[in-house]
Amino acid sequence: MSVAATDAQGAHTAGVQRLLDSYRAIPATATVRLNKPTSNLFRARAKSAAKGLDTSGLTGVIGVDPDARTADVAGMCTYEDLVAATLPYGLAPLVVPQLKTITLGGAVTGLGIESTSFRNGLPHESVLELDILTGAGDIVTASRTDHPDLFHAFPNSYGTLGYSVRLKIELESVKPFVSLRHLRFHTIEELVAAMDRIIETGGHDGVPVDYLDGVVFSAYESYLCLGVQTATPGPVSDYTGQQIYYRSIQHADGEKHDRLTIHDYLWRWDTDWFWCSRAFGAQHPVMRRLWPRRYRRSSFYWKLVGYDQRFDIADRIEKRNGRPPRERVVQDIEVPIERCAEYLHWFLTNVPIEPIWLCPLRLRGDTEWPLYPIRPHHTYVNVGFWSSVPVGPEEGHTNKLIERKVSELDGHKSLYSDSFYTAEEFDELYGGEAYRTVKKNYDPDSRLLDLYAKAVQRR
Repeated sequence: MSVAATDAQGAHTAGVQRLLDSYRAIPATATVRLNKPTSNLFRARAKSAAKGLDTSGLTGVIGVDPDARTADVAGMCTYEDLVAATLPYGLAPLVVPQLKTITLGGAVTGLGIESTSFRNGLPHESVLELDILTGAGDIVTASRTDHPDLFHAFPNSYGTLGYSVRLKIELESVKPFVSLRHLRFHTIEELVAAMDRIIETGGHDGVPVDYLDGVVFSAYESYLCLGVQTATPGPVSDYTGQQIYYRSIQHADGEKHDRLTIHDYLWRWDTDWFWCSRAFGAQHPVMRRLWPRRYRRSSFYWKLVGYDQRFDIADRIEKRNGRPPRERVVQDIEVPIERCAEYLHWFLTNVPIEPIWLCPLRLRGDTEWPLYPIRPHHTYVNVGFWSSVPVGPEEGHTNKLIERKVSELDGHKSLYSDSFYTAEEFDELYGGEAYRTVKKNYDPDSRLLDLYAKAVQRR
């Protein structure tokens, strides 16, 4: 073991002890929460004066084993730091969520996704084992064979069964560059059919595809973005400056080619938070030249959203201009691929938000994950949409319409944002009795919030 790895292990051990000390300092009657500097959640929650758990020592990569292609990683390590540690070895996590400050622990307990998900599934499927601080105050090492009930219920539990302290994950080999082909489609049906063929065959025009996602601008303009790893050197594009990645996808017909370094490909969406930076003026040519490069990143835009939520800035502007306040519609949903076109047409007709992100996924193996029960060996399409609409006749009107439509199409939605399900609906969709059994076993005194309370009631 190298000195660096030894130092990292020692720092991690000290960090775990600080975490445990902070847990024991919280009164037995108080709810336990994390104290973390960043978040990618969009759920509002009740204010709490309680001091959270100290995770300050749990933010690094403990070690990378390039021969075994694995990494030991602290639970609060961001993917930005994780990728920085693995790329020098020509390795990357099997799924790298789109935003730099998403943590590995957060992606596992809250479900992450990206353009490798059509072949690598979801981040929790590459976890070999993980250490979890449970609601009982114990550090439990869970895997497919040790504490398998906790291991399988942990994904989509959002910290209500415990917090990951350390995760051992699989890595995959990557090449230095990604060659991109952006295919344009004039109907949604053509796009979905092409996506399905690529997933079933693993390639397009006889060329293997390593990365696959898409963007819908309208019912008549949509794109699939195909990425192929390559070691061949050559010119590459840069979308961290004046050029904007999602605008580079658009073209009149046929296909368009591009190249990025593997690093810039993994973070291609972060600079402009997909396209959401336009809400802050960061895509205006003059403003963009003045906007410091270090602030062109998702974590900074998220802070601006936090200020808006705190001071109701957007609603005040709407009121001043004689317009109604707006409802936040920030969601990712999954529907079976055979229902994808139907959902997209419904959405484009009923929800005035564009563009829309598409990301196909397929679970890697036969394992079923009780808190997010999608079928193995079946393709789903994640549909992401992040904006706001005029308020409707009741709180959450548009979000409720979306929830009903997704359920009607045998889909699910992620729980990182606002949810409005009844307790009965939520039970049916997100684990029900299986969740309660694991909750009772590992958090018998309910020190951690219940999943429904956290995801829907926003406590």
